[in-house]
Amino acid sequence: MSETYFTDRDLGKLFPSILQQAGLRVERHRDHFRHDTPDEEWLSVVSEKGWIAITHDANIRRRPNQKAAVLDGGLGLIVVVGKLPFPELAEHFVNAIAAVERFVQRHRRPWIARFYPPTPQEMATKLHPRGRIEMWIDK
Repeated sequence: MSETYFTDRDLGKLFPSILQQAGLRVERHRDHFRHDTPDEEWLSVVSEKGWIAITHDANIRRRPNQKAAVLDGGLGLIVVVGKLPFPELAEHFVNAIAAVERFVQRHRRPWIARFYPPTPQEMATKLHPRGRIEMWIDK
């Protein structure tokens, strides 16, 4: 695992902690920015650093300034989808990290991808259910 993942403030404290405990390199929003830093500002900085950003805010793609910060800045952004508690979403993300890393390596930035946790059916029927990552927007 070679990527550094930046977690947006909207994922709280436990999400990045769980990723770190699993051995991922994680940078937290609160360690670099004020809580009220505009999204387009931190998106640009994260892009400059070459990190992969993770957020729960699917509306970034609908906000022209934020979408431009991702696509014009060359960022890889993963939107974690789902209404599960953030610790559960983090565990699913960790369980699917091999697929996430393959996705990151195969797709040239900029892009916005969605990460989906396993469905309830997959949770009930699979021994080791994994989430999935899919391209949402690329340039």
